[in-house]
Amino acid sequence: MPPLRIAIVGTRGIPANYGGFETFAQELSVRLVRRGHEVTVYCRRHYCQSGRKEFQGVRLAVLPAIRHKYLDTVSHTGLSILHSMFCPFDIVLVCNAANAPFCFLPRGLGRKVVLNVDGLERNRKKWNFLARLHYRASERLACLLPTEVVTDARVIQTYFQERYGQASTMIPYGSDITLRPPGPVLARLGLSGRDYYLYVSRLEPENNAHLVIRLFEGLRTDRKLLVVGDAPYGQPYIARLKETADRRILFPGAIYGEGYEELVSNTYCYIHATEVGGTHPALVENMFAGNLVWCLNTPENAEVLGETGLLFPGDAPERALELLQTVEDEPERWSGLPAAARERARAAYSWDAVVQAYLDLFHK
Repeated sequence: MPPLRIAIVGTRGIPANYGGFETFAQELSVRLVRRGHEVTVYCRRHYCQSGRKEFQGVRLAVLPAIRHKYLDTVSHTGLSILHSMFCPFDIVLVCNAANAPFCFLPRGLGRKVVLNVDGLERNRKKWNFLARLHYRASERLACLLPTEVVTDARVIQTYFQERYGQASTMIPYGSDITLRPPGPVLARLGLSGRDYYLYVSRLEPENNAHLVIRLFEGLRTDRKLLVVGDAPYGQPYIARLKETADRRILFPGAIYGEGYEELVSNTYCYIHATEVGGTHPALVENMFAGNLVWCLNTPENAEVLGETGLLFPGDAPERALELLQTVEDEPERWSGLPAAARERARAAYSWDAVVQAYLDLFHK
């Protein structure tokens, strides 16, 4: 197949230093370049290093955005789409259903536009009424304006099919993580291998850090809990999380790159509690690392984890804590799950397979 000229729009940019879409943009773009394609990732100026124009062969188009909770994404995407119309791209990959209204512009020039809708973002508790209304309208526009729609979980694919009659291509999130021994990050936190539980997410209400903290406060253990993450517009919520009196609970902030891999590689148990979205990066990465996973039971999380981890009910805290206590007191009971999780992640969530699926879609 001939090489393609591809634009990736709608993320904060690369190198990844925020969340799942940014990691997705980095992993996909770098691998596409290695296969001989020309890729440009549009980046927000306040998230990227000043003056940087390239990352591992990927071109960076750095543009401004309105730094506001409700305008950051759409203002940058609108400007990025306008910029892309003056560039000879074959494919424009747009991330986030909120950006669906912009898809008609490149299509009007005959470009092929692929929209990755992510999860059901309108369900996030951080959004006000108008933001949720925008997301709901964008779901409908996602069925009309792009050339193709991509969903990253069967649950989301089924939702679009049943609610809107919209067929989509399901391509999951990938996983690939380098296992690292205890190093400088754990040393700074006063920890060693397997003496902590790990929670990783943007610290926003729908990711349920407050629930994890409340349950951990009732756990009988000498191990620590690392609550890793941050959120640009979530400081009041984060401040409430830090009001816990449990000194076993640590808040090291957001950690990326090798430091993040160090934490994932040496945890006793990974805790996952998101309730909105499709395939979550941190869940897949911890499965890939061969960690025992204690996970909030939602349809999306259950789809990814299968029977290779422990699903706890969010509406029954006593049962959830009882299950978590068995992780602490009866590790041999769950000893077969980490290897099964690793095998499932490598078989179903390989980045190489994800990249090939996108290439197949692009060429089609």
